[in-house]
Amino acid sequence: MTASNARWLRRVDRGRRPIYLGVLHALEAAIAEGELQAGQQLPPQRALAAELGVDLTTVTRAYAAARARGLVEGTVGRGTFVAGGAGEDEAGLVDLSMNLPPPPLGLALDRLLKDAARQVLERADPAVLMAYHPAGGSLAQRAAGAAWLAPCIGQVETERVLVVPGAQAALAALLRLLAEPGETVLVEPLTYPGLRAATAHLGVGLTPCPVDGEGMIPEELARLCARSRPKAVYLIPTHQNPTAATMGSARRAQVAQVCAAAGVPIIEDDAYGRLPAAPLPGFAALTPGNVWRLETLAKTLTPGLRIAFVVAPDDGAARRLALALRATSIMPSPLCAAIATAWISDGVAERLLAGVRAETAARQALAREILPAARGEPEAIHLWLDLPAHWPAERVRTAAQARGLSLVGAEAFAVTPDVPPGLRLSLGGTARRARLEEALRSLAALLAEEPAGRLVV
Repeated sequence: MTASNARWLRRVDRGRRPIYLGVLHALEAAIAEGELQAGQQLPPQRALAAELGVDLTTVTRAYAAARARGLVEGTVGRGTFVAGGAGEDEAGLVDLSMNLPPPPLGLALDRLLKDAARQVLERADPAVLMAYHPAGGSLAQRAAGAAWLAPCIGQVETERVLVVPGAQAALAALLRLLAEPGETVLVEPLTYPGLRAATAHLGVGLTPCPVDGEGMIPEELARLCARSRPKAVYLIPTHQNPTAATMGSARRAQVAQVCAAAGVPIIEDDAYGRLPAAPLPGFAALTPGNVWRLETLAKTLTPGLRIAFVVAPDDGAARRLALALRATSIMPSPLCAAIATAWISDGVAERLLAGVRAETAARQALAREILPAARGEPEAIHLWLDLPAHWPAERVRTAAQARGLSLVGAEAFAVTPDVPPGLRLSLGGTARRARLEEALRSLAALLAEEPAGRLVV
């Protein structure tokens, strides 16, 4: 045991009973005050038990409680580490607005990333790794992408798969291929802000299609395809962003048939498709010749890799998209693409996904307990909360900010101004589950109050 990882032991209240709570509270205080930093290794359990003069089960229980609160992460053979990055911005706000996966339960992402980077650098010639690479990725990288996509769309030819530097770059390139300025894309009334930004930049219009609890209504979609002559239909079929709705298998088949009959291609943005343990078949498995499938690793593993995969309808379409990508983003980062490929090939990506899925399920259960009116699938990293009529969205955000919460409302996702008020609550923005619980309880208490200055007669 080194002095650097044991100074916090002076905080342990030895008079506390049970003693494991004294260890837990000391650890929590040391992390909160910055004495222990993210990624710092804690003493081995046996060494800590000997230092404190307690039995091993006491320390084991304290570490388990700290892990349950999201304070620490442990991996067999490596030890226990302080959990990474707290989800607070520069103003000290708990971020419930940014959609990213939570830290994987039982795994240290930073350690896995360091190991992967070291292995990639040991295996590859740095001069080759840091040179220019083909737009769309190498054959090995495309094959890894096809393997990652298989649970949702089955086996797909590697020639149809492209490795791209993030979903936003792929969306911008796709829109340039499919639509001209002044033309339109059909979307749900609340949709991904990145699509709104890309279409606004390119001068492409967005036409909302009426929805129900599963997404686009097939009859309304058919009517709009005939009337508006859209250049594409954009869908997020699993854990829709922001409403968290999932389109069922039967509805997917109906929507796919409508689009195929109308000759309108589908952009299937299935960012969350791998989160369910039993994923539903993607549109690219239903009508592959009419679907551009986009799947990013940002929502299932980590956004920092900036790696996504696109499955084109055919080989020729893949080549056209590769040219469009090369004109704008040149290529995906070779190092990030190599790490993603290694993780997928070695099975690490599936372990990470399982850890994210497990932590997400625990956070969803917590959220449903605190905010029972919120809607979200058990494995979704976000949920949707309709706002009470007496709480205008802007007033909620202002009041929440005063309580240390960062929120995002329906207007950030709305295609038209006449959408019901609501909040998308992201569950992965804060690393610590206990911090998330505090934030959700604070929000619940806020919504239970009357808005300041509201006139009641």
